Amino acid sequence: MMTIDDIIEQALQEDIGPGDHTTLATVTPGAIKKARLIIKEKGILAGMDIAKKVFYKTDPATQFKMFLHDGMAVADGDVGFEVAGSAACILPAERVALNFLQRLSGIATYTHQMVSLLKGLKTKVTDTRKTTPLWRELEKYAVRVGGGYNHRFGLYDMILIKNNHIDYAGGIAPALHSVGQYLAKHDLKLPVEIEVRDFKELDEVLATGGVDRIMLDNFPPADLKEAVRLIAGRYETEASGGITIANVRAYAEAGVDFISVGALTHHIRSLDMSLQAVT
Repeated sequence: MMTIDDIIEQALQEDIGPGDHTTLATVTPGAIKKARLIIKEKGILAGMDIAKKVFYKTDPATQFKMFLHDGMAVADGDVGFEVAGSAACILPAERVALNFLQRLSGIATYTHQMVSLLKGLKTKVTDTRKTTPLWRELEKYAVRVGGGYNHRFGLYDMILIKNNHIDYAGGIAPALHSVGQYLAKHDLKLPVEIEVRDFKELDEVLATGGVDRIMLDNFPPADLKEAVRLIAGRYETEASGGITIANVRAYAEAGVDFISVGALTHHIRSLDMSLQAVT
């Protein structure tokens, strides 16, 4: 599996290629300079340690002074860090560091906004697998920074039977029976979740059993409340589909244990910030 260090190295190589010709053409060789991260809007900060690693990758001698930390609420004008060292290393690292910081902070900010709307309720907000390829570990980290929870990390740490699995297996009961046999055969202890699209499918799951959580997909809040009543605490419940900042409270008030929101990671506006030279 690719590590965060691998991702940083590849991101730098993608941007720098055979050389940062603009910096090489304009900056005096050996010049030592400073720059500061300036926050330009309110949000939740995430990715500071990643940014630090980016600068150290370009030059291990870089001095990095962190003023703000992941999880902190920030506002326009705040200074996140100051970096000092070779200008020929600071400038090539600038955009890569900002790309990590801005996107991860955008995820943390949006997650925090959604979580804050559920104050006083038991429902937890979780992410999904709708992440940027190879950035999953980073983006799921940002969700946690924002106060959310991680759903499964990949296809290997949970059995999640979705609509296509059900259709290919020939129905809910055959799918669940096959899962039980598979787990026993391979001596696996994985949580089992199944997605249902309507009350008929919910009834089939309740009659068959063999799950830990039921995902209620695209159930409106009123139907969701009734589904939670029918499940009656026998299994964990999760709502998904069409859930936004505007309606998340209504879905949570239906009594589900979890709300999964793909938009936490795949429909994000990056937090505005910039690296400014100190002269």
